[in-house]
Amino acid sequence: MKKMSLRARVLTGAVAAAALGAGTFGAVSANASAPAAAARTTVTADAANSNLHQTTHLTIAAATKAAQAALDAAEGENQRVTVAVVDRNGNTIVTLRGDGAGPQSYESAERKAFTAVSWNAPTSELAGRLAQAPNLKDIPGTLFLGGGAPVQVKGAPIAGIGVAGAPSGALDEKFAQAGVAALGK
Repeated sequence: MKKMSLRARVLTGAVAAAALGAGTFGAVSANASAPAAAARTTVTADAANSNLHQTTHLTIAAATKAAQAALDAAEGENQRVTVAVVDRNGNTIVTLRGDGAGPQSYESAERKAFTAVSWNAPTSELAGRLAQAPNLKDIPGTLFLGGGAPVQVKGAPIAGIGVAGAPSGALDEKFAQAGVAALGK
C-alpha cells in the first residue's frame, strides 16, 4: 500500500472532520426544528378565559397623527422639537424630529414618552416625586423632566407621547398634551 503524503493526510482529515461536523449539525438542526407533538396546546380565546388579557394599542396612523399634532403645536409657537410616541411597553412607534431640533432632543423625547407611559402620569408630575424618591431617576430609560404625557383608555395607559427641545419642560408638555388631544378628535 502506498504511503500518503503529509499534505494528503491533513486534507483527508479536514474533509472527514467537515463531514462529521455537517452530519452532527444536521442532526441537531433536525431535532431543534421538529416540534414535540406533546407540546402543542391551544387556548380558546374568549372573554370567559381568565388566562387571557386583552390590551389596546395605537395604530401607526394614530401614533403619527398624535406626533404630527404635537409637532404642529410646537411649530405654531416657533419651537424646534422632537416628538416620540411609544406603545404600552415603551417601544417606539413613531418619532418626528422637527426642522432645527437639537441632537439631544431625539433621545430625550423617547425617554419622556417611556417615563409617562410607565407611570401613567405626566412627567412634570413625576419630576415632583423625585424629592420623596430621588432614586427614581436611576431607573434605566427614564427621564423625569416635563414633556411627557400618557395616552389613556379607560384610565389605563396605552401609549406615551414625549416632546423635547423647547426651552422649558412646561412647553414640551403642552405640546405633548396637544398630541394626546388630537387622538380624541
